[in-house]
Amino acid sequence: MKRWFLALALAMLGFALYAQQPGFTRKMVQDQDVSGSNRHAVQVVAEFVPGGAAGKHTHPGEELGYVLEGTLQLEIAGQPPRTLNAGEAFFVPAGAVHDGRNTGSGPAKVLATYVVEKGKPVASPAN
Repeated sequence: MKRWFLALALAMLGFALYAQQPGFTRKMVQDQDVSGSNRHAVQVVAEFVPGGAAGKHTHPGEELGYVLEGTLQLEIAGQPPRTLNAGEAFFVPAGAVHDGRNTGSGPAKVLATYVVEKGKPVASPAN
């Protein structure tokens, strides 16, 4: 049990430190273990001010996203940039360098679910 708390604390610390990009915030919704694996599912609401970006980053697992509000330009390494509007979903493969930027005139909100390895930061900066 002590090991689980340490892994969660390390993951949350990495997640909290990375979430400090100007114009971009993440609000934790839930964090649940995934049965039969060394992964956990983390769900957040990411908010972008107009022009705000997450910054290039990776995850130690997959990201499933759904645009709740606004317009988001999603760039995933090796793929052409995509513009997503409210009501559209996206998928980011494990380890893929990617970035999201609000290209609209109002705020953008995304419901993101990460299925990631336990004990690793949910997000890590990438060049």
